[in-house]
Amino acid sequence: MQEAGANNDRAVELIRGLLAEIGEDPNREGLRATPSRVADALRYFTQGYRIDIDDVIKGSIFNEKQEEMVLLKDIDFYSLCEHHLVPFFGKCHIAYIPKDRIIGLSKLARVVDGFARRLQVQERMTREIAEAIERSLNPHGVGVVIEAQHLCMMMRGVEKQNSIATTSALLGEFKKNSATRMEFFSLLGGLRKAY
Repeated sequence: MQEAGANNDRAVELIRGLLAEIGEDPNREGLRATPSRVADALRYFTQGYRIDIDDVIKGSIFNEKQEEMVLLKDIDFYSLCEHHLVPFFGKCHIAYIPKDRIIGLSKLARVVDGFARRLQVQERMTREIAEAIERSLNPHGVGVVIEAQHLCMMMRGVEKQNSIATTSALLGEFKKNSATRMEFFSLLGGLRKAY
């Protein structure tokens, strides 16, 4: 993959061309700086490609005699749908059952951002977050639930304003043990509106 930002002039020119293609005048006062701003914004929105998730986690794992569920709820995220390049956004909830190793809570939020700041589909992002935590901590189990609103459904196509997509990835004890699953969903306290 080409290093992001390696050809900023090319990105700016492509965006100028896109503005002209949709019938706008890229030389109009309000649009003169838009191609550069959009190129910068896209680099920011996709910075997850330049984040090594394993490195994010590695520096924040601690030995701790803890084998009860750890849950971090309501992690805000913003992502871009890979099908239409429009935002989807909402909340991510992560739980894991440690095997004598825990992770700093802020790193869980960074893992979410690392995957959200890529072109994504919610289903894959949910699984990627769970698998990254499982790979790094080797816990008894991991549960991830994401609730999101998708502008591709709200602004185009079916135009459904109040739809919430909910996805889950359950690994280890969360998948095998119904009591663990029930505890997880009970601690979530009923899923809410994404945003």
